[in-house]
Amino acid sequence: MRDDFRTMSEKRRRVFVAGASGLMGVRLVPMFLEAGYAVAGLTRTPEKAERIAALGAEPIVADALDADALRQATRAFAPDLVMQHLTDLPDNLDELSARLPAHARLLREGTRNLVAAAGDARVLAQSIAWEAGGETDRAYAELEATVLGAGGTVVRFGQFYGPGTYYESEPPDEPRIHIDAAARRAFEAIGSEGVVIATE
Repeated sequence: MRDDFRTMSEKRRRVFVAGASGLMGVRLVPMFLEAGYAVAGLTRTPEKAERIAALGAEPIVADALDADALRQATRAFAPDLVMQHLTDLPDNLDELSARLPAHARLLREGTRNLVAAAGDARVLAQSIAWEAGGETDRAYAELEATVLGAGGTVVRFGQFYGPGTYYESEPPDEPRIHIDAAARRAFEAIGSEGVVIATE
């Protein structure tokens, strides 16, 4: 069994956050930094790299769908833990349906590439605790199978609400969780194994 990440010596605590400029990433990066971890944040665009650097993490620009580039970037940082919070979702809820195929592809291929790039590092990935329907559900099922098959951890979150989410002013139906609470639960799950449920 791999070491409990929370008990590692400080020099070994290195976290690679995929999706570091997203809703979860911008909340998780400061938590790890405050706790004394070395943090690298993955993004696809140089513009978002500046946001990651402003948080205090090492920005890494690479596309999770480019397996070779992702492997080189991940191995260069040599993480002990890889956090998979990749999404390809629009800011506007009205545009969601059109983006779901790209999101499903990222969940499938991006996760496979990230797990392969992680090497001996532990992997913790974001999933959902509700039925989204169709291709999205199948993509999350494949994500979970990939991560759990590699000995990683899956956190199934309720629907996010709060600042920056699709539900800023009114919570959605259950299962749900405030985005700030979700980030805290993800941080707390780094020493967990298997499937973790994160809902209110």
